[in-house]
Amino acid sequence: MTYDSVKQRIWSNALSNYLRTFVGIVVGLLTFRLLYQALPRESFGFWSLLWSVFGYGILLDFGFGFAAQKRVAELSVTGEWQKLSQVLSTILFFYLGVAILMAATVAVGADEIVRSFGVSAANHDEFRIVLIAFFAAIGLAFPLGIFPEILRGQQRISTVNNIITLAMLMRLAVIAWAVYAGWSLLAIMLTALFFALAPDLVSAFFALRHMPEVKLRPRLFSKSVMRETMGFSIFAYISTATNIVLGKTDQLVLGATLSISAVAVYQAGAKVAEVFSQFTKQLQDTLSPAAAHLHASGDHSALRDLLQRGTRWSALISTPLYVLCAFELEPLLKVLTGDTHLSAETWQVAHLLLLWFYSSALTHSVSKRIYMMTGHERRLMWLGLGEAVANLALSITLALLLRNVMGVAIGSLVPSLFFGWFLLWPWVARDVSLSPWRLFREAVLPSWAACMPAIILLAAPLLFPEWQIENTWLRILVMGTTGGLASLICVWFWALTVSERQTLRTKFPSLFRKNPPTLQTA
Repeated sequence: MTYDSVKQRIWSNALSNYLRTFVGIVVGLLTFRLLYQALPRESFGFWSLLWSVFGYGILLDFGFGFAAQKRVAELSVTGEWQKLSQVLSTILFFYLGVAILMAATVAVGADEIVRSFGVSAANHDEFRIVLIAFFAAIGLAFPLGIFPEILRGQQRISTVNNIITLAMLMRLAVIAWAVYAGWSLLAIMLTALFFALAPDLVSAFFALRHMPEVKLRPRLFSKSVMRETMGFSIFAYISTATNIVLGKTDQLVLGATLSISAVAVYQAGAKVAEVFSQFTKQLQDTLSPAAAHLHASGDHSALRDLLQRGTRWSALISTPLYVLCAFELEPLLKVLTGDTHLSAETWQVAHLLLLWFYSSALTHSVSKRIYMMTGHERRLMWLGLGEAVANLALSITLALLLRNVMGVAIGSLVPSLFFGWFLLWPWVARDVSLSPWRLFREAVLPSWAACMPAIILLAAPLLFPEWQIENTWLRILVMGTTGGLASLICVWFWALTVSERQTLRTKFPSLFRKNPPTLQTA
């Protein structure tokens, strides 16, 4: 596979990422509303509690999912199908053992677990079955989850996304019917679990069809392959765990040092930043398998180009969106939270967290994904551990000293700025043979220069209060459209190079009069 074909797949995969993300957000909001209104409060609370646990299931991944993606990308290049069969069989049947152990453990302790949640006697038996079914499905998600990772390693991320998107839409339709028909919590949960696992089964068909030489057999399980794979997966696992620490522990720190109400303030302020993060990381998510493929093929010049261009495109995507969110933060928070009046602390926290996610999009998102796949997983692990420890220590210290939510937000932002701009950014600059300042000038400054007209438009109501639009929805529509169009036009003419405009014309021919016949660069 040539570098041009790799770049073409990056674009198609990124577009499917955005579609899947948009559909996921809409489906999630509609499902939440349906079940919130239909289920009794105890049933809805149990449903929410279980699905919140689902996000922590990644801690039982042990990094093997990421390892599977990497090994598929590497061994497909060299055609070592027997080796790949051993690797995938070892991971698959290891996960199967984890699934059986998890299901058995929860089944044995289900009564005590349900009782510890304070569930009423009337719901105890049903919730016990729901609990067992849920954790059995989580267990199955590990061995079955290897198949989407195989497709990602094949750079067929768009195939995975299309399958998941279709499953989400079908799940919404069936759950809507279930609510209308008055199904029980158990029936609705089984339906949701089916549509959570079905994409993995469908992915298995497409993944193995593209690798007919690969066989998955229990006899191919190998302890030596397990040890070899863990040489990478342990670093990927620790890096993933540190990301969870960075993203999830702020609420625990607030609850332990301040109060539960402080967690509510933080969560309200974090909403815009979380949505911003979802919409700015989709292109970067496609870079991991591409980097693994190029690394295995020994194309180091292409890897450097991918690193530099990925950093630049991350800035081109995230900077206009950051400007829009920063200026229209107050109405966005009101829409997402439903609050008509926001406290000053919520607004301040939201700005700090938005800056945290924006800075991470520039310094962390591209470099970490590429370096993880190109032999730098050990160094990334130590950097991640250092940032996580600094984040946790500073957040606790500032929360105790300042006695407000701002301390925790600052404790998250400062380590990210330090590790991103003083450690990761110079590392990237060295690898692309540029000084840190020149990399910043080429990758980030064009985006900010192109956003200046939008900044002027969005800042005008702050300078002239009579221009303020009182209606929240109307303000978001008018200011978002005005600022967004200004950013798009200026980014197109000022920030993009001739070759980048040619690439976009090729990718979106229906939006332009002419469709260039070939793709020169990405």
